[in-house]
Amino acid sequence: MVLLGSKAEGRNVEQHDFFFGVASSLAELVPQLYAFWPEAGKSLHIDGWREVTAVEGYKVDVYLKMGDDPIPEQRLFFINLGGYTAGRLEEQHHTLLSVCADKAEATQQAKKATFFKQASVVGVKGANAHIDEKYGIDVDEIHRIEDIWHPQLVQNYGIRLMKAENLAADKIHLGYFRLDRL
Repeated sequence: MVLLGSKAEGRNVEQHDFFFGVASSLAELVPQLYAFWPEAGKSLHIDGWREVTAVEGYKVDVYLKMGDDPIPEQRLFFINLGGYTAGRLEEQHHTLLSVCADKAEATQQAKKATFFKQASVVGVKGANAHIDEKYGIDVDEIHRIEDIWHPQLVQNYGIRLMKAENLAADKIHLGYFRLDRL
């Protein structure tokens, strides 16, 4: 899970997006990052990343597909919450990963997040907290993480979630990481 930044040509402020890929190192992802956001050009950089190994008491395992896989009971969702603070001329965001059975459950869980409860300006129409994007692993109803992976990754890999105890939290790496120095 990579937070990309770019001061793309014609933009006044830095733009951001999330990229999900499979690799043994960040450096191995670089060609995929440029292909994902080609218009960013040389300004493309990483502002943060997370090797996703544990989410809400589940071990996350990316595996090499060997054939038809059974449909999992639980799925991994990426949710981007957006909201507002009175007196600030910007939309704040909070992203989270969640393990749920379906999109409806993931949406309900996201609405319980502290950010969702606090990022609304009371009495201002249209300034309420909301879910901007929903991606998850599912069969029919929602966008799957695989839908935003490169097609070759979708063909070759899957995600397995296994309930586990005493999992260490994933480390969040923050800072400005130039792609040519990885």
